[in-house]
Amino acid sequence: MSAPITQDVLTIPRKATDGLPNLVGMTRDQMRAALIAAGTPEKQAKMRVGQVWQWVYHWGVRDFEAMTNLAKDYRALLAANFTLQVPQVVTRQISTDCTRKYLVRIDGGHEVEVVYIPEEDRGTLCISSQVGCTLTCSFCHTGTQKLVRNLTAAEIVGQVMLARDDLGEWPIPGAPRVETRLISNIVLMGMGEPLYNFDNVRDAMNVAMDNEGIALGRRRITLSTSGVVPEIARTATEIGCLLAVSFHATTDEVRDQLVPINKKWNIETLLNELRAYPGLSNSERITFEYVMLQGVNDSKEDAYRLVELLRGIPAKVNLIPFNEWPGAPYKRSSGNRIHAFADIIYNAGYASPIRTPRGEDIMAACGQLKSATEKQRKSAQVN
Repeated sequence: MSAPITQDVLTIPRKATDGLPNLVGMTRDQMRAALIAAGTPEKQAKMRVGQVWQWVYHWGVRDFEAMTNLAKDYRALLAANFTLQVPQVVTRQISTDCTRKYLVRIDGGHEVEVVYIPEEDRGTLCISSQVGCTLTCSFCHTGTQKLVRNLTAAEIVGQVMLARDDLGEWPIPGAPRVETRLISNIVLMGMGEPLYNFDNVRDAMNVAMDNEGIALGRRRITLSTSGVVPEIARTATEIGCLLAVSFHATTDEVRDQLVPINKKWNIETLLNELRAYPGLSNSERITFEYVMLQGVNDSKEDAYRLVELLRGIPAKVNLIPFNEWPGAPYKRSSGNRIHAFADIIYNAGYASPIRTPRGEDIMAACGQLKSATEKQRKSAQVN
């Protein structure tokens, strides 16, 4: 018998902001300007940013008093003018396959979900960029929720920090250096469309990539978009991470239904933009995500059409067995159909891995985020 799902309610209090600026999420330039405005001499500002940055992003410290290489009066200045705040973990669920799902509360009492997926060769953290979503993709339960607001850069990078808290991944002063990273990869595939919150996503990912802090390489970060064409090139030039596209169909007629943003930027427009993606190469391919829906987009004809559409684009195709949720209008394609589809893509020269669903027992799989939480809340309100 498999191990039971465990759920923890974490009640660690978070320091109230009291209206103070949050240094978490600031870029180096923003932090420098903030420290100068608070009274740091300009000649010291670069050094002070480096010191605070290392304490916050390398050591994971949230208490200015613990920053022992800073003079006591300077620590008092920081405490009087700033806070160090990350989102609050409300619940943590651990799946039978060791996937972790965090329900996270941000300012205003809103909630998003974050998922950590451990694998043999990596540990992937799936983070959110918005509360809710505006895209209304018909196969995605997250997309059935209305957009509330964009997350701030602090709330985005804070998801990485709180997961490192829970996993105990911050280095310990004086302890031997550990080379193995529990969080080795970030994917912006949680709630929301990252390119509709571009500036905050960019700033948060540049913080995560900074070599003196969390220090994740740009090729360890993948941003997934449903096809916000005007912002795609900026992803390469201003973030430099890998790109994934929620594609899911081979005709405009079907994609209009599955991914309604296609009505604004259709397949031809999207693919033309992707062909011009800066830095595109066989070593930095675009990932096309393709959810397998029974009788909708899973025919051999669809597979052959997909091959023709991708011609000339360094790409791989991630085939995603549909993760069903209560009331979903679709069914998962059969295993035989998925493998036949994958073989056609592979034989045409494209990698076509079939994603193994993870965390289904805690509704943490792709397209399921927040659904269980909302269902539980509605049930509690009725009772």
